[in-house]
Amino acid sequence: MDVMTADPVLAARAGDPAAFRRLVDQHSRAVFQLCWRITRDEMLAEDAAQEAFYRAWKGLPEFDGRAAFSTWLHQIAVNAALEQLRRHARHQQRRVELTAADEDTGGDLLDFADDALPGPDDHMAADLLQRRVGQELDRMSVLERTAFVLRHVEGASLEDIGLALDLNIGQSKQAVFRAVRKLRGALTAWREA
Repeated sequence: MDVMTADPVLAARAGDPAAFRRLVDQHSRAVFQLCWRITRDEMLAEDAAQEAFYRAWKGLPEFDGRAAFSTWLHQIAVNAALEQLRRHARHQQRRVELTAADEDTGGDLLDFADDALPGPDDHMAADLLQRRVGQELDRMSVLERTAFVLRHVEGASLEDIGLALDLNIGQSKQAVFRAVRKLRGALTAWREA
């Protein structure tokens, strides 16, 4: 077996689309989950994941192999997810401006309503806790949420978080610390209520 077929990264770098397809298949679930944890929106996460793989394909010639392919890909995915959030925020701001300018806003108000209605399983403690954690993640700044997800869900080092978010190690540690403190405080208050 030749090295190019044994290592899909090398084969993909050489321009083999089938090898890149294997990499997409291997990493797509993890990339989507990472993007979803950052965006908290399925459509934005899907767009971010697709953008991440597109950027990875285009950037493969520059991939030097000093980091693992998955680490490199996750950094691209974080940036793609953050970009999707920025685009979405601009779009939402524009919608608010258009709605405010329009005298008939009745139909548009429903677009901003929370569509996460309680279901029959909401009485289970695990579901309540998961939802509460999700709410708290939504309240965090994008930086705090992303740092938290990278550290405590993805297991990234402070150095990797810094690279992904363009922070130094101290700033990475502070972002994670603030997120943990907020989450711990909210869950303590929720448990005591």
